[in-house]
Formats: sequence, C-alpha cells, structure tokens
Amino acid sequence: MNSLLTKHQLQRAQWTILYYLYHFGPTTLVEIAAYQGVEKPTVTRTINQLEEYGYVEKIPSMDKREKKMKITNEGERIYKKIRIPIDQFEMEILEGITPEEQEECIRIFDSIKSNL
Repeated sequence: MNSLLTKHQLQRAQWTILYYLYHFGPTTLVEIAAYQGVEKPTVTRTINQLEEYGYVEKIPSMDKREKKMKITNEGERIYKKIRIPIDQFEMEILEGITPEEQEECIRIFDSIKSNL
C-alpha cells in the first residue's frame, strides 16, 4: 500500500486522515487522533502537510482551542483517484478469505486493540 501512496507523495497516516474526512466529514484533530490511535501533535504535523498540498483546510471556529478540518475539492479528487488502486490491492490481499473470516479477523483485532 505504501508504494501506491508514495506515487502520489502521500504516507499512510495522511491517507487515513483523507479517508476519515471523506467518509465522516469535518472533524476536530482530537477526533482524528482518537481514530488513528495517536497523540494530537502527531495528527497536527500530518494535517499541516495535507494543508500544504491543498487537500484539507481549517473550518473557522468560535473556540480558538478547537481546530476543525475538512477535506477540500482537491483532497476529494486525489482521494477518489487513489481509492481505485487501493481497492484493487485490498481485493488481492483478501483473495480466498471469506467475508465471515474477514469479520472474525476484524472482531479479533478490535479485541486486541481494546486490550492494549
């Protein structure tokens, strides 16, 4: 997956943020950090890079402590462009694994994540 993302000058953490904003809409850095399971400063650095690319932008907020972000039109365009080869990659790596086995695997990983 990294080789697919590198072709578009993106890293996995950046892709994850684009994915989240595309599917869940505008959100705060705290929510993104919780989704990724990382600290807020890590998300801040990644968001700053995505802002430089023009893929995300800040939404004005009354609370200066809260930084809310949204995906831009350019961010949506690049997301859709990259989504195609990523979908193909995911289909290849899941070949021969039934939907039930995939769900069981997700359940197990969720349990492991909760235990951590």
